[in-house]
Amino acid sequence: MGHLDHAAFGWLTPVLSYVMACIGAALGLRCTMRALGTTGRSRRNWLLTAASAIGTGIWTMHFVAMLGFAVSGTDIRYDVPLTVLSLLVAMAVVSAGVFAVGYGRDRTRALFVGGLTTGLGVASMHYLGMAAVRLHGDVHYEPVRVALSVVIAVVAATAALWAALNIKSPLAVTVASLVMGAAVSSMHYTAMFAVSVRVTPSGAPLPGATAMQFIFPLAVGLGSYLFLTSAFVALSPTTGEREASASAQRQVHSVAR
Repeated sequence: MGHLDHAAFGWLTPVLSYVMACIGAALGLRCTMRALGTTGRSRRNWLLTAASAIGTGIWTMHFVAMLGFAVSGTDIRYDVPLTVLSLLVAMAVVSAGVFAVGYGRDRTRALFVGGLTTGLGVASMHYLGMAAVRLHGDVHYEPVRVALSVVIAVVAATAALWAALNIKSPLAVTVASLVMGAAVSSMHYTAMFAVSVRVTPSGAPLPGATAMQFIFPLAVGLGSYLFLTSAFVALSPTTGEREASASAQRQVHSVAR
């Protein structure tokens, strides 16, 4: 059996991946809250931004954590199309979950459907990402831990969506994001501890790209997207602020007259 190292760079990758998960969750919750305060096209755009933030955050968290994944006795490569597919799956499924909540008539049912969809999406993104791993040997999964990781994903997603519907204060959003980040990270590492690898040493070249060639640049790009979007969302006025400034301007005009 190959010895698995989940943190080849020490604490750097677990901590950085947790931070990415938290930023994605915070941005997603903020956008979902903004969406629920608007209607029409504006609501749809906020929900799309929320879904892209959560999807990007989760995916970046997974692959930043994977940068620290090493197996003794074999190199690791990543299948590029499968890795990209796992990102698209994350985006699509999180969108479905977020839209279920954003447009659901019955809140409880919307929450249940949204949480289940999003949780299964997070889990499928993770295992698709794992399926993209190429190494010399066979990868095995322990079924109980795999099942546990899926349960954690569903519970975490449901809790996050519940938070988006019920939380208003900035402090509460921050706490919810930290909890969501912790849940996504624990799901990831639970799933990783379900993995065992039987290494078959070989000198043959592995197909795919190395983490540094492909995953690192993509994670940096998506991370930058998250930071820029966060800045934009933080600076854009809420509906209430816009109405207040409009009424202030009206008062100024009426006084001027």
